Amino acid sequence: MQIDQYRCVACGNCIPVCPMGAIYIDPAVGRAQVNQDECVECYACFRGMSKERLFPPMVRAIRRVAKAFRFRFDPEPDICPTDAIVPQDLTWPRIVRRAFSDPQVPHESTGIHGRGTAEVKTNDVTNRVKEGEAGFVIEFGRPGVGARFGDIQQMTQRLAAFGVEFEKNNPVTSLMTEPDRGLIREDILNEKVLSAIVEIKTGLDQVPAILHIIRSVSRELDTVVAVGVSSRCDAAGNEPLAALLEREGYPAYRGKTNLGLGRVTRQVAV
Repeated sequence: MQIDQYRCVACGNCIPVCPMGAIYIDPAVGRAQVNQDECVECYACFRGMSKERLFPPMVRAIRRVAKAFRFRFDPEPDICPTDAIVPQDLTWPRIVRRAFSDPQVPHESTGIHGRGTAEVKTNDVTNRVKEGEAGFVIEFGRPGVGARFGDIQQMTQRLAAFGVEFEKNNPVTSLMTEPDRGLIREDILNEKVLSAIVEIKTGLDQVPAILHIIRSVSRELDTVVAVGVSSRCDAAGNEPLAALLEREGYPAYRGKTNLGLGRVTRQVAV
């Protein structure tokens, strides 16, 4: 994202709209600027503000006169008065930022908007995680923090060394050059995104070891990490995962059930 330096009147309305704190007023030029290294191309500033198209020199002149008489002339806080926020043409590898940060852009690898994955919350339909298995979702970043793919790779490398299976229908996996080693494309390792999710699958007996790896690696990363683990109930409705999680100090919850969306997993002859 860019700020048109001719149009900008330094009102500062765009600053609180940015979830990454990447917009600031440069006192040297009296205009808003975008820290391109911190901007994740989420388009929150571009879509999150109403736009007027007032004549910039006129607005700046009024603000100077108002300052001289010690009163303020500011537009409404949700308005960019001169339509100064301008998207830039994104090329590789920067375009990866928008794919993971703009909720209105679908991922090419999955066709899903947002972070590009429906996660294991749709397992009642996809049946990716079967009885005796555990599905992990490891989320990197949050608004205000973000995550770089270099941090994500530190985690995927450690997990790959343990022998986990990365979910193929996942946008982070699609960016791996060597999934068996957890290596992500080198040209995007410094790209920053709002958040991203890595999905893996293991046997239930491996859950404690995987949690230990995630907890250990997360302490080394310059971002925040959230983890979720899920499994299927057995035929009697028992949850073998719950006891494992509680022993590791994690709360266990009964997951959501989409009534009518399940698929037949057991055929009974009539």
